[in-house]
Amino acid sequence: MTARGAALVARQEIRTRLRTGRWRVLLAVWFAVVNGLALLFRLALEADSTSRYGSPGVPMFGGVLLAVLVLTLLITPALSAQSINGDRERGTLATLQVTPLAPGDIAFGKLAASWGTGLVVLLLTVPSLLWPVAEGAIGPMRAVAVLLVTALLIGVVCAISQGWSALLARSITSVLLSYLTVFALIVGTPLLFTIAVPITSEQGVDGYDNDRTDRIWWLLAPNPVVILADAAPSLPKRRIIIDEGAGSGGHRVDYYEAPPNDPLGSISRGVRRLRLDDGHYRPSYAERSDGPPVWPFGLAFDLVLGAGAVWVSASRLRTPLYRVPKGVRIA
Repeated sequence: MTARGAALVARQEIRTRLRTGRWRVLLAVWFAVVNGLALLFRLALEADSTSRYGSPGVPMFGGVLLAVLVLTLLITPALSAQSINGDRERGTLATLQVTPLAPGDIAFGKLAASWGTGLVVLLLTVPSLLWPVAEGAIGPMRAVAVLLVTALLIGVVCAISQGWSALLARSITSVLLSYLTVFALIVGTPLLFTIAVPITSEQGVDGYDNDRTDRIWWLLAPNPVVILADAAPSLPKRRIIIDEGAGSGGHRVDYYEAPPNDPLGSISRGVRRLRLDDGHYRPSYAERSDGPPVWPFGLAFDLVLGAGAVWVSASRLRTPLYRVPKGVRIA
């Protein structure tokens, strides 16, 4: 495999996509819809006077980013789920396979083209995400970190979808399984976690069942929403001092409170506490450091899954073919 060969395949794939004018129309519609909804969301936040911490830019950034992540991952399978079996059905894949290009060149080139298209889709949402950064509600490092994580997750889904495309003969089947995989990562992981909670609970000395989420927290780790939220750098916290009682019998509670209207921070703190919850009582102060991070495990799992899908794609592109699926054209 060579970088030159992969780049050659990627350029050819991109040219093929650009020949149809519908891509420009779809991207323009995506830009208008996402940024328009973000503007309406910002206006709704400004009209709501119940926020008790900071600028509306904080919930705007988190809410828009989570929505963009989910919508982008739902679009991504359409970019690569037919990249290999679709060419095989049209009889154009053999044209690449008989050239000096290695199977890895074809696999990585097609992945680069679909991943690049997904990054363009993500780039079109940047204006609505830069608004909170420009007004100082969100730090530049936090914005860069979450965008990089989102870009990696888009690449993972592209690789998985391409793997299904290489593994299955029919493009409609690979598209369906690609969407089912995305559904399993986003919805299936919390559903599986919810089912596992009562199974792993144990009875305490008081006779009540105690949830042992410290044993099953890893079920939530591969979830893209959890990875994105937990990987986001934490926002500055406020110091809260509460004097309870008066005189010598009183005492003071001193702790730091995280922004209550930060969607990313709220998800992160909740997941990190699940990793520590062994059924015993713990104070519920809003400290981000009350649990170890979860996102490295989830991101590593997803990256390994994506790397395995790329390996499957390359292995299925090797020639000569000794067995061809029924009804599939060669050239």
